[in-house]
Amino acid sequence: MAGSRDNPPGRVRAVSNDAQAGTPLPDSNAEQPPVIRRARAEVVAFTLVSLLLITVVAVLYVAKAFFLPIVTAFIVGTMLSPAANFLERHRIPRAVSAVLIVTFVCAGIAFIVGLISSPLVEWTNRLPELGLRLKDKLHIFDRPLALWHQVQNMFGATDPLSSTKFELPKIDWVQPTLEFLSPTFTEFLLFFAILVLFIASWKDLRRGLVMNFADHEWRLRTLRILNTIETSLGGYLFTVTMINFGVGIATGLICAVTGMPNPAGLGALAATLNFFPIIGPVAMFVILAVVGIIASSTLGAGLIAALAFVGLTFLEGHFVTPAIIGRRLQLNALAVFIALAFWTWLWGPMGGFLASPLLIVGLVLKEHLMPVNSPQLPPD
Repeated sequence: MAGSRDNPPGRVRAVSNDAQAGTPLPDSNAEQPPVIRRARAEVVAFTLVSLLLITVVAVLYVAKAFFLPIVTAFIVGTMLSPAANFLERHRIPRAVSAVLIVTFVCAGIAFIVGLISSPLVEWTNRLPELGLRLKDKLHIFDRPLALWHQVQNMFGATDPLSSTKFELPKIDWVQPTLEFLSPTFTEFLLFFAILVLFIASWKDLRRGLVMNFADHEWRLRTLRILNTIETSLGGYLFTVTMINFGVGIATGLICAVTGMPNPAGLGALAATLNFFPIIGPVAMFVILAVVGIIASSTLGAGLIAALAFVGLTFLEGHFVTPAIIGRRLQLNALAVFIALAFWTWLWGPMGGFLASPLLIVGLVLKEHLMPVNSPQLPPD
């Protein structure tokens, strides 16, 4: 009872209320406005997605030797699946069809490489001579360069290249370039092995992916996605191959008419580089300009083939390809360029080849997983 005399009940409650009133309460989401809670959730989600993307890109970059052959085999195998379906309908087993298709593709690649490599090796061995001839043809630019140096000297700027002599290119660039352009033998072996197995077992893989979902609606959606990807990539490969084949033939004829050396090899190179959007035609123009300047007697005559190729690629890029591919796939030019730059930086030339197919796969997934209800025009 002594304790109750020292601390009356009313006094105890008063102190307790004062203590509770003076103690700061922790933050509570229930007391925050809905806008702030939604903003915080969006920031957290954006941060997690950004970290996931950075991690995925880092893994793909570091493990390029493992992921590049696998992804390339999956994309190319999906492109070639319609051909395997065609052979299977004609009573050829799927495994035999896969071997025949891959053998045919390898023979075509070997033929194109043979056309390109023969003049490339010859010109590489003649680099010092060709460098001197190119330097003699470019004397027309001596006066503009001298004028540019005078303008720089007037403003007090110094050009570090003006005091150095012209040096012929050395052969040291060949090995690093080949290491960058060509994958290793292990990557080639892994690619072809996975490609054959993928084509042979694609129907079973597709059935397994579809049956992996328990919901009937998701099974139908997955089946539609896989069918659309297979149809889109197969049509893309066939159409682009035919267009590039035509570009190669036209380029070879241009080189033959203008007197360029080895028109067949230059045509094959043009067809190959045209598989790489934007970058391929630009590189081919530079090659034609350099070869033409070296092989022709005058600078103007040497640029005829390159200028004719510019006209050819203009017609192909603005009329032929949009009229054929644009009706099936709405590929934005900026999106294609960004995808090309990203995948080329990530995986080199093969990444540039896979840029457009991967962009097509992304567009198909977006169309089926995040459908947009486009507004309809009112009836008349």
